[in-house]
Amino acid sequence: MTKLIVDGTEIDVPPEYTLLQACEAAGAEIPRFCFHERLSIAGNCRMCLVELKGSPKPVASCAWGVRDCRPGPNGEPPVVNTRTPMVKKAREGVMEFLLINHPLDCPICDQGGECDLQDQAMAYGVDSSRYSENKRAVEDKYIGVLVKTSMNRCIHCTRCVRFTTEVAGVPELGAIGRGEDMEITTYLEHAMTSELQGNVVDLCPVGALTSKPYAFAARPWELNKTESIDVMDAAGSAIRIDTRGREVLRILPRVNEDINEEWISDKTRHVVDGLRSQRLDMPFVRENGRLRPATWAEAFGVIAAKVKATKPERIGAIAGDLSAVEDMFACKDLLGRLGSRNIDCRQDGAVFNPLFGRATYLFNATIAGIDRADGLMIVGANPRKEAPVINARIRKRWRAGNFKIGLIGERADLTYDYTYLGAGADSLAALADKAHETFERPIWLIGQGIATRPDGNALLSLAARAAMTAGAVADGWNGFSVLHTAAARVGGLDIGFVPGERGLTALHMAKAGGVDVLFLLGADEIDIAPGAFVVYVGTHGDAGAHRADVILPGAAYPEKSGIYVNTEGRVQMAARASFPPGEAREDWAIFRALSDTLGHRLPYDSLAQLRAALFKAHPHLMRIDTIEAGDVADIRRLAGVGGATDRAPFVSPIEDFYLTNPIARASAVMAECSAIAEGLTRTAAE
Repeated sequence: MTKLIVDGTEIDVPPEYTLLQACEAAGAEIPRFCFHERLSIAGNCRMCLVELKGSPKPVASCAWGVRDCRPGPNGEPPVVNTRTPMVKKAREGVMEFLLINHPLDCPICDQGGECDLQDQAMAYGVDSSRYSENKRAVEDKYIGVLVKTSMNRCIHCTRCVRFTTEVAGVPELGAIGRGEDMEITTYLEHAMTSELQGNVVDLCPVGALTSKPYAFAARPWELNKTESIDVMDAAGSAIRIDTRGREVLRILPRVNEDINEEWISDKTRHVVDGLRSQRLDMPFVRENGRLRPATWAEAFGVIAAKVKATKPERIGAIAGDLSAVEDMFACKDLLGRLGSRNIDCRQDGAVFNPLFGRATYLFNATIAGIDRADGLMIVGANPRKEAPVINARIRKRWRAGNFKIGLIGERADLTYDYTYLGAGADSLAALADKAHETFERPIWLIGQGIATRPDGNALLSLAARAAMTAGAVADGWNGFSVLHTAAARVGGLDIGFVPGERGLTALHMAKAGGVDVLFLLGADEIDIAPGAFVVYVGTHGDAGAHRADVILPGAAYPEKSGIYVNTEGRVQMAARASFPPGEAREDWAIFRALSDTLGHRLPYDSLAQLRAALFKAHPHLMRIDTIEAGDVADIRRLAGVGGATDRAPFVSPIEDFYLTNPIARASAVMAECSAIAEGLTRTAAE
């Protein structure tokens, strides 16, 4: 530790701290524009100037290390002052420089109310300027459908440039020109391709980069802000949902060091228009091949008549990728009371099963554990498409050095270097059958690309054996880590939403002759063969609704309070930010009301009562934001399962990152992003 005296207060800080960090540790407020804790140091805005005793002029605290400070003549700790007249004058001068060319856009700027420049000009600036020259003009740039540019406002802090280069790993932004002619641009003015590009809007301190879909929609003081959880992938990123009235207007990231740090993917951020489009807001019943509006009682009556005429073993239910644990629990409870064991939360055909043990389907190393790992093997996954935030975490660890990455599966640009070891099971078997380079804390990242195949059980067993051979499963470290693509998957497996004894899987229920009555709980990614009577409980007029005989409108994730379990097994609570449209209801409440009509009343009348029953059956779900670790012995048992494998190459289950669920497919913004990405892919292929 190093001693410093900041504004008369003596503190001890680590020697790797910068002066800015040391001053903030002492309670001093240091303004800044270019400095950001998660980006490299640029030192080019000079707003963070402080007075260092012995220095002839103010120093940039963001770029000055504590270890570089000289002690006093008698060995006294270095003295730093942040509130002296010298510092005040220096900051006023810097602010005056920054505002020389800045336009007077505050009344019409989307950043108004959330602008660092606006706030710091009020706090550290002066009310006049000595400059009377004409302001420079810079042409606005096209950089895609998500980020709107107003480059007259740019102060060249380069946060956006450093983010795209260092965090996103797609160095598409940069500076051209020098001095007054310097501009931030994508060079050829093409659309940015990173799945994390929307984060530059949060980073921009002046409103040069703002959200294009959200442009002129609202001012920040008009919005109600609700802290919640993202369900667009299985990472469980922390988000804030901003609403005005009943309408969700935007989604922003929250800081969560264990999961997403402070980044979110573009799908998470810009899917909000999909919450308003193609919504189901009343029940529908199919008559003579056409769907017509109906009352709840009428829809329940049609379902009851069909269910009562059907044997229990011919009834089934499939849960979709966005279902909350409470919804699946109520559905499972109702099917159990009807006498059916045909339930499944794995609509993609994944073979994960709670009977093998919880450790066999969790990201056991944890997302934060990536920072401590010294090796990574990716098997049948594309983290950039399946979980961009986790991919950014992997890139962060790779940039820190001493981190080898291997890949078995399809080649892809993952934004970091890796060693390609093969395409399929043969390459995986070669690693499982012979000793190879081992690490202290390796991670074996297992993707859905192997779990959704017919030989999935054999491949999972082979992957477990290879991970053990590599030393990934040892005392104090479990590196066998499954990367799920569905937010509902781990929660469904935790409560046993899988077929019981002699029960049918989702793929078997979807086949012709599988079941006679099939409940789809937001399941849109599976094709249901003709013949079955389908009851769709969901939010959008997507594939499941088109196939349905009865539609019961449900609530989307911002419209209900629900528990989700992310890919690492962390229990999370999503909060209600708005209300469902029209006659739509929360999914668990729909099953509760339906149970009365079916004559099998569920024993809870409120969400609190349902959760009491849920927590009694599965106690670990009451411990919010904690991870119930899996047993390492489960991995060893899985390794012993064995089985024959197919030689077909591993393929990621996500073909189009932007269109993976009903909400995203209803979004015009996501459709435009998908079209751009598809065009870029074709151009690259050609």
